Amino acid sequence: MSYLVGKIALDVTAGAPNNGLGEDNVARVKQLRVGRDVHPYVSAQAFRRWLRDSLPADEPVSPVIRSGSGQKQQAYTQGRPDLYLDDDIFGYMVAVKGDKAKTCQRDTVLATGTLVSVAPRHPDRDFGTMSRGFAAGENPVLHGHEFYSAELAGDVLLDLPRIGVFETDGTGLKVALPEPAAKEARENGAEDVSFRGASALRLGIVERRRRAALLLRTLSAVRGGAKQSMHYGDRTPALVLLAPVKGGINPFTRVFGARMGRTEFDASVLRAEIEAWADELDGQALLGWAPGFLGTQRDHVRSELADLVAAGTLAVDHPRLLLNTLAGQIERGERDSWFEDQKG
Repeated sequence: MSYLVGKIALDVTAGAPNNGLGEDNVARVKQLRVGRDVHPYVSAQAFRRWLRDSLPADEPVSPVIRSGSGQKQQAYTQGRPDLYLDDDIFGYMVAVKGDKAKTCQRDTVLATGTLVSVAPRHPDRDFGTMSRGFAAGENPVLHGHEFYSAELAGDVLLDLPRIGVFETDGTGLKVALPEPAAKEARENGAEDVSFRGASALRLGIVERRRRAALLLRTLSAVRGGAKQSMHYGDRTPALVLLAPVKGGINPFTRVFGARMGRTEFDASVLRAEIEAWADELDGQALLGWAPGFLGTQRDHVRSELADLVAAGTLAVDHPRLLLNTLAGQIERGERDSWFEDQKG
C-alpha cells in the first residue's frame, strides 16, 4: 500500500488564473492575508477543474445533473465511479431526497491543497475601456482587473489503493455505489472485496493502472485558468515532488520557503525528511523541476543532493519526463504493490 504524496508548484507570470468576487467593476484575484502580507492563490477547486478539463478528449466524463431553482438548486455528477474516471478520482456527493437508490458519496482519491504564493506578492491592477460602436462624444465604459507574478505551491496526495475501489455498505452518504449501480458494476466485472472495514467493489487491475497512469500524464500537461485572453500563460507544474509513502503522511510540506522576498526550495529540508521517513518510503522520491524555474536553484539543489541521486533514493528531471516515466511503470504492472491495501 502506498500513497503518492508531495508538492506541486506553478510559475505565474503576469497572470490572473483564479478570480474571486469582483468589486466596483474590478475583477479581483483570490488572495489571503498573513499579517500585513498578501498571498495570491489558486483554490483547490479551480486546480481540480483544470485537471478534469485537461483529460484526453476521448476519456468519457461523468454527466452533470442540475435540478431545482433559486437557492434550492442542486448540481451533481452521475455518481458512477465504475464508469467514469473523474467520479472515481475526484469524488462526488449525490443526495436525492427520498431516493436511496441514487443517494451516495465518494471522498476524493486525489487530495489537493490550495496553491498559495510562497513569497508575499501584492497584485497589481490594470484597467481597460469598452468604446467599440459608441457614438462620437460618448464616454467609454471602464473596467479593471488584478493580476500578479508569483510562484504558487500546494500539497498533493493520491490514495492509490482507493483507485477503482468503491464502498457498497456503511451509513448515511458514505456508500459510494448503492444498488442497483453496484449490481450493474458486478455484471461488468467488478469483484467484491473487503476494504478498510467496509464491503466494496473493485475494478480489475488493468483499469486501475490505466486510471492512475492517465491522471499522472494529465498532471504533466494540465492547462486552464481564468483571463487567458489577456494573461495567457503556462499552467503545467513548474515543479512536482512526489514520493510513495506507506502511511499517507506528507512529509514534504515545508520544502519551499521565502527569504528576502524570494521563493526558495530548501534542499536541506528535503534531505532531512527523506532520511526521517526512510522506513515509510516505498520507492524513489521524484523531483520534477522545469529548467529556468527559480533561476539557478535547480542546478544548486541537484548538486546538493547528488549523493541521494547516485544512491537511487532521489531522481531529478523535467516534471513531464518523470511523470510520464512513472505512468509507464504503473501501466506495465511494475508498481502493483502500491495498489494493495491492508486487509480488513
